[in-house]
Amino acid sequence: MRPAIVLFGDSITQGSFRPGGWGAALADTYSRKADVVLRGYGGYNTRWALFLLHHIFPLDSSKPPVATTIFFGANDAALSGRLSERQHVPVDEYKENLKKIVHHLKKWSPTMLIVLITPPPVHVEGRDEYASARELPERTNDVTGTYAQQCVQLADELGVRTIDVWSKMQETEGWQKKFLSDGLHLTPEGNAVVYQEVIRVFSEAWLCAEEMPYDFPHHSVIDGSNPKKAFEQRCI
Repeated sequence: MRPAIVLFGDSITQGSFRPGGWGAALADTYSRKADVVLRGYGGYNTRWALFLLHHIFPLDSSKPPVATTIFFGANDAALSGRLSERQHVPVDEYKENLKKIVHHLKKWSPTMLIVLITPPPVHVEGRDEYASARELPERTNDVTGTYAQQCVQLADELGVRTIDVWSKMQETEGWQKKFLSDGLHLTPEGNAVVYQEVIRVFSEAWLCAEEMPYDFPHHSVIDGSNPKKAFEQRCI
């Protein structure tokens, strides 16, 4: 059986298997070596994600994934009292919810590679263009930045890997249009940033795709006159 890599998050994860998506690129990189499993839920925050834990990550299963990315915060950071306040989760609760998710995964598999990903930055003007009827911004980059900081801090406290997408994207001039399609969700270039960072973190850990074996023999080693020989010993 191939090992599994689970992508757990909100719409930025749900949409990651679309053309140009970071999840699709990850699946291609790990083709025939690991199954990349999409568990993205558009509109979800960490409060709602907790209800999914025992369904997606059942502790009574004997086959936990080898790695899981946790990519929430874009909705948690929606401003209270504004249009998207239903999704708002206070930053302290956000951090605590992430901690509960990590603890659940560690309880299932102490060796699992866990990667926390911060929410991306927010371009308020881009959000206004996307929904022109909105009188006041429902998200701001400064507020989202506080959620990103707590995500990074928690990863350090728990000893898990982290990707600070919020900071990384803002290192590039013109990030607002280059990486964000509507001020919040990712363009193909934005998806590429996430993909490159996930690959970097996986490789720095112990999950480098180039070093993993194929699940079954490569066609080049199969003898046409005696194909059985190549399958006598499986790669995984």
